[in-house]
This record gives sequence, structure tokens and C-alpha cells, in this order.
Amino acid sequence: MKNPRKTLIEMLKYKRKHGSQSHISFCNKFLKPVFGKPDIYGNFIKVIGNNPNISFMSHHDSVHTTNGKQVLSIENDIVKAVNSECLGADCATGIWLMLEMIQQNIEGVYVVHAQEESGCIGSRALVDSSPDWLEHVDIAISFDRKGMQSIITHQMGLRCCSEQFSDELSTILDLNHVSDDTGSYTDSNEYIGKVSECTNLSVGYYKQHTRDESQDLNYAMNLRESLINAEWEALGFYRDSDEVEYSYFNDREESYYSGNPSLERLIEQYPDEVADVLRSLGVTADMLVQEINDMYGFKDSRVGMYR
Repeated sequence: MKNPRKTLIEMLKYKRKHGSQSHISFCNKFLKPVFGKPDIYGNFIKVIGNNPNISFMSHHDSVHTTNGKQVLSIENDIVKAVNSECLGADCATGIWLMLEMIQQNIEGVYVVHAQEESGCIGSRALVDSSPDWLEHVDIAISFDRKGMQSIITHQMGLRCCSEQFSDELSTILDLNHVSDDTGSYTDSNEYIGKVSECTNLSVGYYKQHTRDESQDLNYAMNLRESLINAEWEALGFYRDSDEVEYSYFNDREESYYSGNPSLERLIEQYPDEVADVLRSLGVTADMLVQEINDMYGFKDSRVGMYR
């Protein structure tokens, strides 16, 4: 029998720059034997059960910029990559969790999306194609969130799941998860117009997209156990997918703001998430500085302030 912990560690060794040989090798080794061939958009999909109303999600690319495998260091159950662009636990850990659930034959539609880091290309194309299984799905849970406590209720200020659903999910997992309204733009956001409850769940990685990215192996193992033993049939669905609701907290005013938030307020409230979105669209700091300089006529010396 395979050792789950060793499997996760092995998966984390692969750099997964989209289209690179190591990315292809990763998919061939870990995904194709379970999912078969991907769809025309590069997404891997497997359905367990008869028209299940829940979908579990992740993505198979990473923000690595080079090809190959990387050396890992593990200390006190925290794994990091040595001299690499990132670890890639975003979203290898999510894939690993899904594979473990599939092995236990837990019902659901399992989707590993392509090119999430390039702007959710695979998930957007998949949703636009309106696959038959999507008609039956009321819940989409993506294993793609930092930390150990988040159940994402908003992405970029837009509500994606209800508070009641968040509470119920926290209850069945029993790991002290709480609602988090500071989500960034990810694959599950593509489903909010068609699926009632769309969320991202913390899987125990930190400082994603950086050289300091790490994964807590102990938390990953505990989450695996909870996902396998959860009473998924106890989850309800409550959000109206046709409704658009913006709501986020403004610390200065100490009150909730509902309506269409301005870009300025979103950037102020979600600086890390906005940076992730820009990065996923291929925008670098140097490119942004140059655009600011060109637009506002700052002198070259001003550039140094941003580096």
C-alpha cells in the first residue's frame, strides 16, 4: 500500500511550468493513470457516483519558470524547496488530496484544471463548454488556499459561498476552519454563475509563489483524514448563483461596504490578492513601474523606489 505522506513529498519534487517536460511527466505519472486523458482544454476530469452534486477541484500547473525536479528540505514536518523559484504546493497538495479521496471512492466530480496560474484558462474554457456533469453540481470545493483555517466566502470582494455553507463545511471537517472573505481570483471563481456554493479550502501551504513557499505535512495529513471521513451528504447549498454580491470589510470605517467596490478600495483591502492576479496575467513589477512612469511622467529615479 502506498504511503500517502511519501506520495505528497514525491509530487512536490516536480516543477510544473505549463508545458515543460517535468510538468508533462508529473501529469503522466500522477494524473493519467487515475483520470485518463485530459479534455481538449487540458483539464483532467473524473466522475464518481451517479450525478453527484459536489465537485472537488485543484490545478496542475505551478508558477515555476524552469523545467526539472527540485531538491526538498524537510524539518519539523515543514517541507520547502532548496534553491528553487517556489515549492509548488500550490496546487500539488490539492491534487494529492483529491487522489487520496478518489482512492477511497468518495463520490464527486473531480477536476484538475489546466493553466490556473496563467489566468484560470482551463476552468474558464471548461465552464463555457457547459459539460453535462455541471448541470448537477451545486457545490464546488477547490483545495487551493494558504494557511490552515480558511473557507473562502469571497474572491476579490465578490461572494462565492454562503456563511451557512461555510459553517456546515467547517462542522463536517472538524478542524476549526472559519469563513474568510479575502480570497483571490482562482478556478472556483469561474463557477460562481452556475454553481451555488463555490469555495477554496486551506491546505496548509504558506508564502505561495515565492522561494520561501512551504507546506505543513502534518496539517495535510490531518486534512486528508477529515476529507475522507467527512459526511458530505450533510452539506446544503444556499447562495443564489444568479445574484451578485460584493461585500468586504473596511478597517478604517469599521463597517461593511456592499455594492460595486472601486479598484482603489479593492487594491487597498487585498494587496496580496491583486498582486497574484497581476502575476497570473503575466504582469511583472518592472512592467508595472514602466507603465506608471510612462503614464505619469515620473523621472527614472522614481523607479528605484519600487525595487
